Amino acid sequence: MDAALYAEIVERRRQFSWPGYESYADAGLEGDWITPYHLSSASFTGPILLTYNFLDAPTAIAERSRLRETGYLAEMPFNRVLDLGLALAGLKRTDIYVTHAFHLLARARSERIPNAALDASFDAIARHELVDRRVIALGDAASRQCSRHAIPHQRIPHLSARGLSFAARAEKLAAALEAAF
Repeated sequence: MDAALYAEIVERRRQFSWPGYESYADAGLEGDWITPYHLSSASFTGPILLTYNFLDAPTAIAERSRLRETGYLAEMPFNRVLDLGLALAGLKRTDIYVTHAFHLLARARSERIPNAALDASFDAIARHELVDRRVIALGDAASRQCSRHAIPHQRIPHLSARGLSFAARAEKLAAALEAAF
């Protein structure tokens, strides 16, 4: 991906809306990036981790100042597992690219986003980020989006998935990252 394509996708993200969902701008998190995660994880050459969504609107608004600094909340299980997996693989956040299938803010934590909304967001934004990249789809929703568009990907459990320990999820991520490099 080059800077011009990135800027085009930023604009696609800014233009996308879906009834009942807030944008990053609505939460005070607008920036020249596709997702706040790109403040720390926007490698144009490393593999892409495709997640379900960023955060819920109440959390994003409450944590706006911290998110504007780093793009993520380090204490969340997703990020704790991500950091463990990166350490196991000998990588840093700057070595990877993190993005989402859904580029708006959920109304509540762990909300199930309707497939129509997820499909529309992915079609408008994320699929353009994945072209000719190594993609690691985190969980079923991300994998389904890649499959809809015949985008080659490796599926692993979402880093926030219940039922596996942090260490087990981190090991699966590290193995996927090592295979992607």
